[in-house]
Formats: sequence, C-alpha cells, structure tokens
Amino acid sequence: MKISRSFLLILTLLVSVTLFADTNMRVYGYVFNGDREPAEYVTIQVLGGSVGTVSRSDGYYLLEFSIADTATIKFSFVGFEPYYYKVSTKQQRVQKMVYLNESSVSLKAAEISAYRDQLTSSDQLDLSKLQNMPDVSGGGIESIISTYAGVSAGNELSSQYSVRGGSYDENSVYVNDIEIYRPLLIRSGQQEGLSFINPELVSSVSFSAGGFESKYGDKMASVLDIKYKKPKKFEASISGSLLGASAYVGQISKNKKFTQIHGVRYKSTNYVLGSLAAKGIYDQRFFDYQTYMTYDFTSKWEFSVLGNFSQNSYNYIPDSLSQSYTLPSEDGVPTTNNLRVYFDGQEKDLFQTFFGAATLKYKPNKKLLLSILGSAFNTEEEISYDIAGAYWLGEVAGDDNTINTESTVGVGSYLDFARNKLRATVKNLSHKGKYFAKKNELEWGLSFQQELINDKIDEFQIRDSAGYSLPYNPDIISLYYNLNDESELSTYRYQAHLQDAFKFGHFSFVGGVRASYWTFNKEFLISPRMTIAYQPDWKQDFVFRFATGVYYQSPFYKEIRDTIVDNQRNVTVHLNNDIKAQRSLHFVLGSDYRFHWVERPFKFSAEVYYKPADRVTTYTVDNVKIVYSGENDAVAYTAGIDLKLFGEFVPGTDSWVNLSIMQSKEDRLEDEYGYISRPNEQRYVFSTFFQDFFPGFPKYKVHLKFIWADGLPYWAPNAEHKPKTTSRTRTYKRVDIGTTRSLVKGDFRWLDKTNVFHLVRNIKLGFEVFNLLDFENVESHYWVTDINSKQHAVPSTLTGRRFNIRVSLGF
Repeated sequence: MKISRSFLLILTLLVSVTLFADTNMRVYGYVFNGDREPAEYVTIQVLGGSVGTVSRSDGYYLLEFSIADTATIKFSFVGFEPYYYKVSTKQQRVQKMVYLNESSVSLKAAEISAYRDQLTSSDQLDLSKLQNMPDVSGGGIESIISTYAGVSAGNELSSQYSVRGGSYDENSVYVNDIEIYRPLLIRSGQQEGLSFINPELVSSVSFSAGGFESKYGDKMASVLDIKYKKPKKFEASISGSLLGASAYVGQISKNKKFTQIHGVRYKSTNYVLGSLAAKGIYDQRFFDYQTYMTYDFTSKWEFSVLGNFSQNSYNYIPDSLSQSYTLPSEDGVPTTNNLRVYFDGQEKDLFQTFFGAATLKYKPNKKLLLSILGSAFNTEEEISYDIAGAYWLGEVAGDDNTINTESTVGVGSYLDFARNKLRATVKNLSHKGKYFAKKNELEWGLSFQQELINDKIDEFQIRDSAGYSLPYNPDIISLYYNLNDESELSTYRYQAHLQDAFKFGHFSFVGGVRASYWTFNKEFLISPRMTIAYQPDWKQDFVFRFATGVYYQSPFYKEIRDTIVDNQRNVTVHLNNDIKAQRSLHFVLGSDYRFHWVERPFKFSAEVYYKPADRVTTYTVDNVKIVYSGENDAVAYTAGIDLKLFGEFVPGTDSWVNLSIMQSKEDRLEDEYGYISRPNEQRYVFSTFFQDFFPGFPKYKVHLKFIWADGLPYWAPNAEHKPKTTSRTRTYKRVDIGTTRSLVKGDFRWLDKTNVFHLVRNIKLGFEVFNLLDFENVESHYWVTDINSKQHAVPSTLTGRRFNIRVSLGF
C-alpha cells in the first residue's frame, strides 16, 4: 500500500510538471522600415522578461525563449512606432515579417518617400529590391525593364528590348542627362556583350514606355533615364560567377568635396553558348570600365566627369549544326525535317567604344540651376568572317534523326565572306537649366552635335544547290549577294527644348516643346508634348494620367542607307538625303490604384495607348540586326493595353505580374496588300518577376522570372513582305530562377572566428538555373534555297538549360 501511494504521488508530480512546463519558442524573420528597406539595430524583446535581441544589417532577427502560455514581443526603434506581436504555445516555430511605421511627427514625409505617385509617364524603379534577378546577360537594368508592361525581349543573349512594337533603335538611354549610343554593326546577341549601364554605379532609374517629356530626344518608343550615384562613404564590392566577374569601389573625401566611383566588368558567355544547336569553338571576351567623379569647388559650383571604355571581342570557329523542326503537311500530318550543316572557316569581330563627358553645374541660389555639358562618343567596329558550309535538308526517317534520302529537300553549300569596318564619332556640347518656383519647375536646353561616320563594306555570299549556282542561270555564274561600298558622312544637328511642370488643385501638368534641325536632310522639326495627371480626393488612392504629343524618330546612319538590289543580287548603297524623320502621335491614357491587402501595399496600373505614324521607314530584323529600307515607304499604327499588378506578394519583397496586348501594323505605300504585321508585333506578352523566402528558412531568398510572349513575324530575305509570305516564330517561353543567401556577422560562429567580417561587410552566395524548363526558343532562321529558288526557313534556337553560381563580397 505504501508503494502504491508513493507511485501515485510521483505520477501526479510528473503530470503536473508536464502540464505546466514551459514551451520552447523560436521566433524569427525580418524587420523593415517605412521605405520597405531592412531595418538595422531594432530592439526586440519579450515583455515581462529579460530575453531580447537586435536586428542585423539585413533586418534579420532570431529570438529564442520559453513560455508557459502566451507572450508579447515588442519591436522598437527611435523614430518609429513600436510594434507588438503576440505568440502562444500553439506556435512553437514562428516566422514573422515586421514593418515599422515612422512616428506621427514624420509620418507625412514617410508617405511621400514610400508611396511616390506617378504623375508623369515615367515610372521609378527601386533597384534595392532587384539586385538578384536571374539573367544570362548579368542582371543589368535592361533585364528588369524586359519584365515591365509594354516591353518585350525575345533574346536572352541581348540587352536590347522592344517597347510597344517599336524597333530597338527607337529607345533612348540617358545617363546623367547625356544620351548614350551603342555599336552599329552588331548582328547578334552573341556579339553584344555588356550593356553600357553598370548596375553597381546606379542611384536611380526611371522608365517611360511612351508619352515622355520634351526634355528627352527624338525617339518614338521609350526613354530610360539613369542617374549615377555620389557615394556618402567608402563602399566596394567584388563578385564572380561562371559568366564573368565585376568589381566596384566608391569613395568620398574627408572634406566631402570629392567623390568617385569606379566599376570594372568582365563577361564571357562561352559556357552558355555551348547549349546552342550550332556547335563550335567560342572565344568571347567582353570588358568594360566606367568611372564617375565629382568635385564641389564651392556650394554653388560642381564639376563632374563620366568616362567609359568597352571592348567586345567575338571569335567563333563553327563546326557543325544539327537542327530538327516540325512542319504541318498538306494532309494534316506533321512532318519532321532536319538540317545538318558542316562548317569550315571562322569569324573574328572586334567592337571598341570610348565615351567621355564633363559637366559643370552652377547653382547661384535655391531656385536656379545652370549646367554646361560636353561629351564625345567614338566606336570602332570590325567584322570579319569567311565561313563555308555544306548542308543537307530533308525529312527525318526515324527517331535517330536520320535523313530520308528519298525525301531530301535540299543539298548544297554556301560561302559567306565579309570585311567590314566602321568608325563613328559623335560630339555634343549643350546647355541645360532649371528654375524652381513655388508651384512651377521650368526646364530648358540647347545642344549642338557633330556626327562623323566612315563605313567600309566588302561582303558577298555564294550559294550552291544540288550542284547549281544560285540564282540559277545556265549562261553565267552569279553571286547570290554582294556589296562593296565606302561611305563617309559629316553632319551637324541642333536641338532645343522648353518645358514647364506645375500643379493646380488636384491636377499636375507637364507641357513643353522640342525643336531640332539636321544639316543632312535640312529638316526642321517641332515636337509639342503634354502630360496631365489627376488625383481625386477619394477614399481609394487613384491617379489618372493622359499624355499626348508629336514624336519623331530622327534618322541616324543606318536609317539613311538606301540599299538597292538588282536582278543579279548586286547591292549598291545610296545615302538618302531626301529621307524625313519618322513621325508618330502618342495618345496614352493610364491609371494607378494603390491599396493594401493583408496589410501589404499593392498597386494596379493600366494604360491604353494608340500611336498612328506616317513617313515610316520599314525594316527587317534578323536576331538583333536591323536593316532599314532607307526610304519613307509606309504608314503604320500601334494600339494596345498594358496591365500591371505590383506589390509585396511576400512581405518585404517586391514582385509584379504584367499582361500586354498589342496590335502593330504597317501599310507599305508601293504595294496593294494593305496593313500587315510589323517586325516587332508581339500580340501578347505575359511576364512576371516573383520573390519569396524558403519556407522555414527566411535567410534564403528565391527570385523567379517568367516570360511568355507571342512569336514575331518573319519572312525570307529579299522576299516581298506580304501576308502570304509572312510567318510567325513559335511563342517565346522562358523561366529563370535563382536563390541567394546573405552572410553577415553572427550567422555562423566558425565564420566569425575567422575574423573575415573585420574586412568584409557581407558575403552573398547565389545559385541560378537559366531556362529552367529547357524551352526551345527561336532567335532567327537559317534559309536554305533549293534548285527552284524556293527558300526554306530552319529555326535557329536560343540557349538551353544552364546552371550558374555567384559569389559577391561587400566591403
């Protein structure tokens, strides 16, 4: 009996201890401030106890403690309202993202910086949230732009993009108020290398897909406006991946008068190009150096210098190509064809560009800012190739891609030869000014520009089909195509603009006019433009915008090259000084609706646009090479709607979803076919960029980019562009995904013991998968000609699935 009573007593005590024992809690996540940026040194404590911690530089926190029932956690920081969060024993492991609102004293200012309303056609990009976008081209600004509404980019090897049906040449890029030019002879994304913009040096980005202001130049599609930063302290970084490496350093002097930033980038896509259908030896080396330095003589005078040197070296020794594709047959049963080509020869290209700009700013008072800018751009480009190929095209007999000799479509060979050299120099001197009044912001500018171009072309192509030279002529042997020309151009361009921005009541207005004159065609242009925005005093946060104006595509060298092909395929070049600038009207109606859902901010945007155009210069696109007709030979129109949902689908991360629907048609004046699709008409584009945390592991972030776009129109070279000869490539589908992990002091004890964080501020590790689902996208077509001069289009596919590793050190 004594043993039984003792046993019951012990059992009762054990049950009591079990019922009233404390539960071990683990609460972790990230803390963000009012600007949605990581909040450092935020105090986090359990009320009524002695347990607490502070957030790290990346906003991460971890709190471990024991409770019997419930507990309240307090997040506090000077200047912000405290945040309270209650936990219970039902949640032993809690992941919580916390947002601190600024105190009521500064709440108004916080709203302005965190929720900037878009009152013009330009949208601001927040680069702090977009540094980890997975992209073959290196995650540049253009890779972000390509996921925006109204923008399409169907070649991951290129930084070029099309905006609302426009060509790549219709996009303006400005860095610190200076227009940037790109090489002229680049024919494919493989040659392109690095874009001009170095993301490490950028402080702000704005982008307009149409209806932009008068201060921007004579282009018809879009404007990308970049501002390089002035560092406020010493900062540096080094990064490397399987695709290249980069380094950046920024510094400010002790007296705060002198700042400097320097960036070096190296890129090689040999690893990625190994997934192309065309096999061979790729030797690509792309190098870029940029600097931006400023010096404040006094509080009123500032001098700055922007410099760039880039070199793209592209060497390629082709070996072979095996490409299969499926075509519908007359009886409705699809047939699979295969093209096999064996190459001999090589290609050697070199593109070197130099760019320098100097700016002197004078600010006599708070209301007036005057500046003088001088810049010079020089490009030296050489393209040399001598490549022979022997090809077989026919139906596939079985699963092993064996060509059925009884169903051979074409057998032949060809020789491509080129020795092209181009040197172009653009010099610019301009003055710009701003006057700030209480409700007005007046801007003006004058510029003088000289353009010097020397172009030498020597290229030809020989084609043979079944032993017969093409084009077939029993009497003579002819080249399929040849061009030998030397052109020189020296012209002057004068430009001016004036615009005013002001507010009255719930309305905001930006209006102005732009004028230009070019000595080559002696054309004087006047371009009025206007944007008006309305912010109604409603409970819901809405903004309505309307932009309109006359926009010109002032010709540059490629547009004025009028090429004439005779019956023997001989090509002659004439610089057409009768050509006029392409002209377009923009009508853009847009609206933004800001709202909160599950305590997170979102914005839904919609824009409807219509752009009729006349004096259009038609063109064809092959990869990224654009060939213009050299004449004003068409009228056109583009119409569509862009929808975008932007917000924090996951707390602390910006993501967005876009849907664009568009129609872009042209009517060539000399034919009777009416309106037909323009080369960059993508009737629909769906794109998204999504960011998230690994469930249960918030230190690991996931970044996903997805694009699904309509195929582009194409037709045979030298063929007439008409409905019956025009086809579309297959839809462009691509998924890129990456994950990153940032390491800072306190992550791992063994890492802290190495004292690595005495020198390094943070370490960022990344893993990426390009083309996750291994879609076969088309960049261009090989054209095979049979004895009857019928041309067969064989799709040339883009890169397949590839993996990449990134390592970055921040100092």
